[in-house]
Formats: sequence, C-alpha cells, structure tokens
Amino acid sequence: MAFTGAGRLSLVVTKNSPNLRQFQYPDDYPAVLTLWEAAGPGIHVRRSDQPEEIEKKLQRDPDLFLVADIDEQIIGAVMGGFDGRRGLVYHLAVAQAYRHAGIGAALMAELERRMIAKGCIRCYLLVTRENTDAAHFYEHSGWECMDLHIFGKDLV
Repeated sequence: MAFTGAGRLSLVVTKNSPNLRQFQYPDDYPAVLTLWEAAGPGIHVRRSDQPEEIEKKLQRDPDLFLVADIDEQIIGAVMGGFDGRRGLVYHLAVAQAYRHAGIGAALMAELERRMIAKGCIRCYLLVTRENTDAAHFYEHSGWECMDLHIFGKDLV
C-alpha cells in the first residue's frame, strides 16, 4: 500500500500485501492483545480489553473490529463502536515494522466505510497527549482536534 499525491490510499497488490478482515474471537485475541501492548504510549490496555469485555463488544457490532494480516500474522487492528448515534474508534495499532505503509489508513478507511453503512454521521476518537505521531496521522486523515475535557469513571 502507498499514498498517492492527494493523500488517497492506493493498494498495490503483492505477494505480501495485507489482508483486511473482521476480527475472529477467540482466535485473534492473543495476537491483537500483544499488538496493543507493544504499540507504545498511545494505547492503554485496561479492564475493558479483557476477553469477557471483548466478547460483550462483539455482541453489539462485530463488523467494526478489523485486523490486517500478512500470511495469517496480525500486523494491525482497529476496533470501533457505534451506539446508533455516534461512532467511536478504539485502539488503532500497527506493528512497528509495518508503520508508514498505509495499513493504519486502510484499516481506518474500512472502519469509516462500515460506520457510514450503519448510518453513523459523526465519529470520535481519543489520542493521549504524548502520542504525537497518532495525532499527526489523524489530522492528516481529516480528523479535527477538539478542545474538550474528557471525563471518565469506573462504574464497577
């Protein structure tokens, strides 16, 4: 995969081109968890990423959890959700050796396409302040930085 001049994604099919597909639970879980844990400072693996929580997420919209693999090795993943009104992107990660090759952009484009097909008109994502690479990636992809206070609370 490569970007063309206008920032459009161009897929160049080669023997080792990544395959984008829906996450398969439980088979893909260990590889995706390892990917998240190795992603760097931007992804914080929490209780909501435990197997029982992922199972609950998959009951709602399994088609919004995607992976990229090459020869059955997972090299990228993105998890999204749609509550019927707004979309949210969780945990986009690409293995270090495959970054800057368009894989993250391809995963995001497919996730956005699937959200649009569900009727989603606005989507959000969170980026930690120290994850400047991700912030630049999203800004380059048309996302806008919003000046908001984010609040969270553990309910259990």
